Amino acid sequence: QGQVVESGGGSVQAGGSLKLSCTGSGYVFSRCAMGWYRQSPEKSRELIATISNNGTTDYKDFVKGRFTISRDNAVNTVYLQMDSLKTEDTAVYTCAACLYVRGSGDQRRFDYKHWGQGTQVTVSS
Repeated sequence: QGQVVESGGGSVQAGGSLKLSCTGSGYVFSRCAMGWYRQSPEKSRELIATISNNGTTDYKDFVKGRFTISRDNAVNTVYLQMDSLKTEDTAVYTCAACLYVRGSGDQRRFDYKHWGQGTQVTVSS
C-alpha cells in the first residue's frame, strides 16, 4: 500500500522561509510524478506545483518565483522550498504521489494515487 508522509510545516513570519518534505513508500517513487497542494478554510484545495518523474517542474502563478519543487529519488523524497512567504500562504499543505488518468472521454481526469495527511503552514504578519 503506497504511503506519503509530509513534514516541515510550522509557523513563520511574513517574508520568511520554510521547506516541506514529502517521503513516499510502497511504490516505485522514481517513476511517479508528484504534486503539492494546499487548502485553507477560505478556499478549496488548490494545486501549487508539480514535478514529473524526470524532474520537469510546473508552478501556479501565485507561487512562481517564490516556491521551488524538487525531488531526490535516492531518498524517495520531494521537497517544496517556500521563500518570501505571505500571510495568504497560510494553509494545510498536502503532497500527492503518482499522477494517473482516470475515466475516459469527457470524464477523463488527472488524479494522484496516493495522498498525504497534510502539514500546517502558518504565516503571520
